[in-house]
Amino acid sequence: MSATETSEPNRRDFLYIATGMAGAVGAAGVAWPFIDNMRPDASTLALATIEVDVSGVEPGMSITAKWRGQPVFIRNRTEAEIEAARNVELDDLKDPVARNANVAADAPATDLARSAGEGKENWLVMVGVCTHLGCVPLGQAGDFGGWFCPCHGSHYDTAGRIRKGPAPTNLPVPTFTFTSDTSIEIG
Repeated sequence: MSATETSEPNRRDFLYIATGMAGAVGAAGVAWPFIDNMRPDASTLALATIEVDVSGVEPGMSITAKWRGQPVFIRNRTEAEIEAARNVELDDLKDPVARNANVAADAPATDLARSAGEGKENWLVMVGVCTHLGCVPLGQAGDFGGWFCPCHGSHYDTAGRIRKGPAPTNLPVPTFTFTSDTSIEIG
């Protein structure tokens, strides 16, 4: 047979192709349960974003919402709490980084960078898990009037910044937006 001639497919060629296809389908059938198992379950997807009504949260009050299995502190600060947070020198902070997912990663931990932003400085939204060992701090407590973790003695100020104790970083601020004047979407 010359190079220009083609041969007719025979039974052996058909068996090779059929066996290869059966193997591919079998491998996909075996792999699918493992691949499907890696997807997040419905309860996780449902908590990817939550909307919280803050219409009843007066200045000086806090509420706690649950997002992705963690508590989220939402606080409507008083003018005195805002002023106390603004008067803190950045050099006095243990962690000088804002740790706010809504601003630049290297933003300084000013009161404005930790709050909901210009015009909504009174609102704080933070993941309520101590950055030391994962305990849940108590609100309106501690040496700085913010949050206090009684497990190991970490003190956070009225902007959620670590000021004293073993916690290495400020309480993290998740991605959030105000969808209206009385509603916050987290996530």
